Parts: sequence; structure tokens; C-alpha cells
Amino acid sequence: MADIVKRNARAILLDGDEMVLIKRTKPGRAPYWVSVGGGVEDDDPTIEAAVHREVFEELGGKLDHAELVHLITDELEGGIGVQHIFAARLESMDLAARTGTEFTKPERGGYEVVRVPFTAEAVRGLNLMPPELSEFIVGNIDAIASVLDTPIREA
Repeated sequence: MADIVKRNARAILLDGDEMVLIKRTKPGRAPYWVSVGGGVEDDDPTIEAAVHREVFEELGGKLDHAELVHLITDELEGGIGVQHIFAARLESMDLAARTGTEFTKPERGGYEVVRVPFTAEAVRGLNLMPPELSEFIVGNIDAIASVLDTPIREA
């Protein structure tokens, strides 16, 4: 069995009936979109805590609800990477409060926060990375929205 050498926490982030994404622009490359998220750090107590931290760093945002809905595995040198995909509702956002170091590095390209309708048609029209995430969203639009709109019942 391969070792996990990298973990990411990402959010399929909904605000009302829209999905919040980051449009990436880099010189010499066509624009593409990514979900909010990034690497799990050693001091993150849980993977869910990492997605909350990433939403704050990248959006100055707070989540109302987050639920793990999907995993994406990547073959990496020395092992595998696992992307933990959460469905999440945005409670608040203040772009002036974001703290991510990538925003102070122009050589990393542009990071534009965008909203798109949370529909299969809108997601298909984006160059959303990784492609596996786009496929998962398109195939599970209703289920993702339902997970976030259904209260969790205690057993």
C-alpha cells in the first residue's frame, strides 16, 4: 500500500444558489478555475479544520456547514496525494480579511474570486481543475445541495 505524502482540503463552496470559485490566471496559460482550499498543515487538528482555515485564508470567509463528500487520489513521487472534498455553505466573506500568502506573490498569477450558478451546465462550461472534481460536481449537483440543506440527525 502506498504512503499518503500529501493531503489537501477543498470546498465545493455554495452561497445561496451559486458556487464560489477562484479563477486562476497565469502568463502563458489559459485561465482555469479551482475550488477554495489547499494543503493540510501539520498544525491543523483535523482535515475539516484545514478546510475552514483555507476558506478564511483565501476568502476571509467562515463556513456555516461542511461535510466530506468525495476523495480524489493523485499519484505523486514517493506515494499518493489525497484531496478531501467538502461540500460547504458560506456563512460570511470579507475579501479584505484574507491572509493567504499567495495574494502577495504576483509571480503566482491572478486569483479572482468568482461566483457561478450551481448548475451542471455552468460547471461544464468552466475549465475547473482537477477535471475529476468537475465530473463529480456535474454528476452530483442535487445530492451536494441536499447534503447541505438537510439537518444532521443525531442517532
